[in-house]
Amino acid sequence: MAANSFRAALARVLVHEGGYVNHPRDPGGATNQGITQRTYGAYRRSKGAPLRSVRQMAAAERDAIYRRQYWDPTKADKLPVGVDYVVFDGAVNSGPKQSIKWLQRALGSAYRGEIDGVAGLATMAALEETENHDALIDRICDRRMSYLRALDTWGDFSGGWTKRVANVRAVGRAEAGGRKDVVTVHVAGAEAKARIEDARKAPSKAPADAATGGGIGAGSIAGTLQTLQEQLTPFSAAGDWIATLVVGLAVTGAALAIGGIGYRFYAKRQQARLADALDEVPV
Repeated sequence: MAANSFRAALARVLVHEGGYVNHPRDPGGATNQGITQRTYGAYRRSKGAPLRSVRQMAAAERDAIYRRQYWDPTKADKLPVGVDYVVFDGAVNSGPKQSIKWLQRALGSAYRGEIDGVAGLATMAALEETENHDALIDRICDRRMSYLRALDTWGDFSGGWTKRVANVRAVGRAEAGGRKDVVTVHVAGAEAKARIEDARKAPSKAPADAATGGGIGAGSIAGTLQTLQEQLTPFSAAGDWIATLVVGLAVTGAALAIGGIGYRFYAKRQQARLADALDEVPV
């Protein structure tokens, strides 16, 4: 296990995070060395200290926040070497709960608990059963990438996030194998926070229901007019225009109903894919 690897893991994370940034599209807002102004303010309040800019954060404060906010909640001291760093980096970027969900999903059938983002007994038991840590790290990083692609901010930070996760994967696998030959690199944009609150919204099924309902309604009207046409058959002029209207309504109704059913199927699949990417459903 990795009881003494906090310092090494933090050093790598700090390379990814860089210095002070305040990108207008970064949901984290003003951030210094990976610590947002909001997180820093909460830490200062908990210590009874006056609020100040995150630019003024001391190294000791930074390290204490990283340990309390991200390392300890993921139980990183109890995770295998390499896996600890991968989970820790994910927690810094997207929150401890989300990173633990990636771990739980990556553990597959060995994990028999809820996908709840809590590193409890079931998570630790599944880790004990999992011997191939390289493959586990790959699956964690794959889950992380699926999640990142499901965010509205993907278009702004896809390049940085992709390179960061690739580097995290390489470092984690190297550490799991006892190697120290992979260097951590900083990529601009990779430090942007990737929060669940910025997930894309799944398409609504309401338009499909409306279209299907409209199609059924048009079909009902066409049926009523068909009856009326039969009653007006002796009056050929009236019967002709009603016949044309019946055909038009029938075709329109069928198109609406078919389109509504098709869109509902599409929306349902998109909702399922998004829920899976955001780890909202068990596999």
